[in-house]
Amino acid sequence: MARYDFASDNTAGAMPEVMDALVAANAGHAAGYGADHIGKRASELIRALLDVDAEVRFAASGTAANALTLAALAQPHEAVACHEHSHIATDETGAPGFFGSGLGMLTLPGASGRIEPKALDAVLARPDQPHWQSAAALSVTNATEYGAVYAEADLSLLIGAAKAKGLKVHLDGARLANAAAFGFDVKAVKRLGVDVLVLGGTKAGSTPTEAIVLLDKGLERRFGARLKHGGQLVSKARFLAAPWIGMLESGAWAARAAHANAMARKLAALSPFRVTHPVEANAVFVEMDDATLKRLHGAGWFVYRFIDGSVRFMCSWATTAEAVEELGQALAKVREA
Repeated sequence: MARYDFASDNTAGAMPEVMDALVAANAGHAAGYGADHIGKRASELIRALLDVDAEVRFAASGTAANALTLAALAQPHEAVACHEHSHIATDETGAPGFFGSGLGMLTLPGASGRIEPKALDAVLARPDQPHWQSAAALSVTNATEYGAVYAEADLSLLIGAAKAKGLKVHLDGARLANAAAFGFDVKAVKRLGVDVLVLGGTKAGSTPTEAIVLLDKGLERRFGARLKHGGQLVSKARFLAAPWIGMLESGAWAARAAHANAMARKLAALSPFRVTHPVEANAVFVEMDDATLKRLHGAGWFVYRFIDGSVRFMCSWATTAEAVEELGQALAKVREA
């Protein structure tokens, strides 16, 4: 039977703090569609975490949250500048373009998922023409798809250049907890001038929930209707909000991300294969040929080959040191075979 311990941080169950919060939220009756007291409390906690005055909404998936917010930032005849391997560009089946009625993607290179500033400058320098979609928004991801973490100064460089050209800024924070555990100050989101943040709950160890944080108050108008139109205005919304109470009141959102990061560092140290990207969050990428990967699958460990050709191992809140050591032994065996 295949083991999916390291296939993704989505394969783990929900942390106990989340389950306890869901059980508590299940008591009694509450208003629907986000007007409940649980949603209000979860929103307060998120605003306190980020030290922002912002509207907070909840969605059931990162794809929906990203697509709907990008559609609010760019018109159909405009585009979003993003990393060429970002989730919105490679793994959302055109959802941003669908919900944005045709908004485009201007994909940019950069090592380990971090956008190369000169590449962004080239896009920003392009004149507006009626024959192509000019950038109206910049999307950045922290931690990146390759487990690298942007420093605040590096994000400031990118965001400052985008803002100088009048672009809006979207931050995909599906793994912001892991970035924070590495040392990124989440309160920097406000300082940097981010307009909308998608704050990750699912990959952090929750049942499905993502928090949409609208720092630009101008985006609030009819955003509820946008959620409804996209099938994300959930009637029993307290069950999307409650996990955040469990994660944030207890500190588990950050503490368990720190554990996942530590497990990734442990795995990297045990790997007999060359690590291809910085191990700064909860991911380890290694160089491995197809025959060896097939042997690893045959030994019962399922992991994916990623976009750049490397093989990805993801740690989660539930990863144990024992599982890491078992995998380390399996990697040594398939390397020797």
